[in-house]
Amino acid sequence: MRSRDGNHSFTLSISTIIFSLLYASALFADEYIISYRYTVKDAILYNETLDISKAMQKCSGKPYNSIIFNTTKSQNLKDILRANEEKFLNFLSKLGLDIRYYDTTSDSINRSTTVVILPSKCFKVDFNENFVKIAPLK
Repeated sequence: MRSRDGNHSFTLSISTIIFSLLYASALFADEYIISYRYTVKDAILYNETLDISKAMQKCSGKPYNSIIFNTTKSQNLKDILRANEEKFLNFLSKLGLDIRYYDTTSDSINRSTTVVILPSKCFKVDFNENFVKIAPLK
């Protein structure tokens, strides 16, 4: 768009710089491998693990379906996810969890085990001043 004084390259360069900064923040976000597993035995929570590690190689895929958590200047992803545990688990359940159920009966005693697993998945994590944006890669 041409400005009143005819200098259209200046306004074009400002919009290009702003777009580049916004796009670059998405490009330089960190990538993490996240997996989650919990086990219930006989209706009692037996074990729960949330594994988070920084990806050692670049993950392939494009981010989709992101979630945003407000933070208080914390850069530790595990602490942020533990503080927002319920919201994050609901988010994971929409991505697809693997559920395994085992049931045995002996001497009229029923024993059951349910294992819920999010297989290791790559997430793009973008830390900002007041929030963190987490998006799985597809």
